[in-house]
Amino acid sequence: MEDFRSPTARSHKRTPVAIDVTVNGVLNFIDGQITDLSEGGARIDGASMPARSRCEIHYGGEVVYAVVMWSEIDRMGVRFPYELTHGPLYNALNRARNIVPVDPAQVFLNNRAPVFGRRGLS
Repeated sequence: MEDFRSPTARSHKRTPVAIDVTVNGVLNFIDGQITDLSEGGARIDGASMPARSRCEIHYGGEVVYAVVMWSEIDRMGVRFPYELTHGPLYNALNRARNIVPVDPAQVFLNNRAPVFGRRGLS
């Protein structure tokens, strides 16, 4: 079977998260929050470094190395040269993926009164 993905297609599923991290560049430490994470990279809000620069992401007492792929004033996208396979950040990714989304309509149906008006009175 042929692979029709473009060379820039992502090979990992991105997962929305809210993980506070510290990013270490060449000259400074910047606090930020990972808002999108996969085994191959992350989006970090609140931190920005020049594209193609290398950085370290500090979380849970461990360091993950990254390369900045794109950068805006208040956020950046990074790629991990070594895929996440273990450690605190990988564990946080797995926890986020195991959260079961709740259907708001089902919450309403489960919490509504069984009867309305006088029909329930005897």
